[in-house]
Amino acid sequence: MRFLITGNKGMLGSDLSQALVERGDEVFGVDKDVLDITDAEAVERFVGEILPDVIVNCAAYTQVDDCEANETAASKVNAWAVESLADAANRVDALLVQISTDFVFDGSATRPYEINDPVAPISAYGRSKLEGEERARIAKRHVVLRTSWLFGVRGWNFLEAIRKQVLLGRTELRVVTDQRGCPTYTPHLASAIVRLADIVRNSPELGGIYHYSDAPECTWFDFATEIVGAMKREGSAAPGTQVLPTTSADFPRPARRPAYSVLSTERYRRVTGCEPESWLDGIAEYFERLPSSSLTAK
Repeated sequence: MRFLITGNKGMLGSDLSQALVERGDEVFGVDKDVLDITDAEAVERFVGEILPDVIVNCAAYTQVDDCEANETAASKVNAWAVESLADAANRVDALLVQISTDFVFDGSATRPYEINDPVAPISAYGRSKLEGEERARIAKRHVVLRTSWLFGVRGWNFLEAIRKQVLLGRTELRVVTDQRGCPTYTPHLASAIVRLADIVRNSPELGGIYHYSDAPECTWFDFATEIVGAMKREGSAAPGTQVLPTTSADFPRPARRPAYSVLSTERYRRVTGCEPESWLDGIAEYFERLPSSSLTAK
């Protein structure tokens, strides 16, 4: 199939492009320097020229705290641009896959969020992404794929932030225990996207909302503990390095985060026949993929 990947230089877009190229698909990966998705005319013209079978929108304004002061800018990228992509997809009969987020929920749940649970974002970022979901539904063929806590080798993320602190000599790291969700390794998410695109392209009635995140659920403290453990095993963290528990109240930030954002992957499992992969395996692969020169502090 022929894929158009927006935001292809980002953490997810780059892994998705690689996965598609490796299986022999035709991939047009674009970033904002090639296609500004906020320019509706440019989107219509570009999509009309390459005639993709599937458009996967990995482009997003993801600076969660910055969104609080720049909500209009966030909406321009995360919502208004999605409508242009949906309109363009309809003109060429393409499937639109819109990547969304756990931040569309308020975090008050005590069990994993189902696809049809009420949405109530508590941040500007969440509101902009929810509006993007609504505009993605303009596409006759569409998938809205919510995910959470992404990490990958080709971009800045929580794992890299923890690793950087350890490499700079920090031996005590304080990480919150009162936010629970599911880390997701971007190559695993890329595989999930490919599976869903294949299925829904052939069976449009199976489109709509899906959730995909890796398993099992954990807190940011748990995630950090596993990262530091992996660094100790490879010798890039001092044996005495430790992760200490703290709360969100100790780290006030402009944007509120959902306290609980575990996503139910039941529909994904039922439609694809595949179980979510493990973020623990993702951590192991992450360190295997890092260049050896990056495993020690400069």
